[in-house]
This record gives sequence, structure tokens and C-alpha cells, in this order.
Amino acid sequence: MTLLEILWAFFVSNILGYGGGPPIIPLLQAEVVDRYQWMSLQQFGDVLALGNALPSPIATKLGGYIGYQVAGIPGLLVALFATIVPTAVAMILLFKFLHLFKTSPQVVAMTQIVRPIVAVLMGILALQFFMTAYQSSGIVQTALLAFVSLIALEKYKVHPGIVICLAMGYGALVLG
Repeated sequence: MTLLEILWAFFVSNILGYGGGPPIIPLLQAEVVDRYQWMSLQQFGDVLALGNALPSPIATKLGGYIGYQVAGIPGLLVALFATIVPTAVAMILLFKFLHLFKTSPQVVAMTQIVRPIVAVLMGILALQFFMTAYQSSGIVQTALLAFVSLIALEKYKVHPGIVICLAMGYGALVLG
């Protein structure tokens, strides 16, 4: 039953996650944390942070790690299958229609409608992570990390992966 749950959780998240990695993250969080309770929000946030610091698509990294944690090697394989195959099949089947409809007003409108929805989902996820960090680390540490990260990203244009690694290092050394 667990392998079927893994298959379903990752299949649904990836088939509904229009637009790649960012839209998939809140959907995966809903399945992994809320529905099946395979991880806490804190654990999911840690896996997400580590996954974002590493190269390659985030969905496959999350799928592989979570599948392995839940059901070992079979879970890893099922999660990767459910992550990769739906998108690959859809791309192969729909590729010939790409050039026909890419400038269609309906497709352009759909893309414009999806963007704010993804932004809201990512904002909710960020707020949930912030509240979890606040509860476990305190307001001073959380505010300090958020402020320094914002300055590093916006003013100094530091790569997000480096900011994540530095924040993880700070957490391990100071909060550990």
C-alpha cells in the first residue's frame, strides 16, 4: 500500500504541477506533510533547502529522497517513476502541438493566470516555513537569517544556493 501511496502522491503532484519545480513544491508538501504525514513541515523544509542547494531539477531530488525515506530503494524508484514519466509522456504526446498553440491567446492567458497562483502557493509555503523556524529557533535568529538572506539576495545578488548553504551552516553552528 505504501508504494501505491508514493506513486499516487508524486504522480498527482507532478501531473498537476504546471510550470515545473516551483508549482510542484506546494503540491508535494500537501501530500507528503499534510495528507500522508511522512515528514513534518520542518523536515520537508530541510529537504527542500538541501535540494535547492544541489544541481538538477528539484522534483526529482525531492522524489528520490522522500521515496527512499518512506520505503527504501523501491520507494525511491516508484517516486522517481511517478515524477518523471507523467511529464515525459505529456511532452512527447503534446510536443507536436507546441508550435501550433504557443501564441494562442488562450494559452497565453492560461500562463498569465497560473503565475499569480504559483506565487501565492509559494508565499503560503514560505510563511509556513517561517512560522516553523520561528517556533524552533526564536524570533531573533529567524529575523536575522531572513534579513541577512534578503540583503545577500537582493543587494549583493548572491546565488540562492550559496545563501541556502550559508544559512544551513549558520544553523548547524549556532542553532545546532
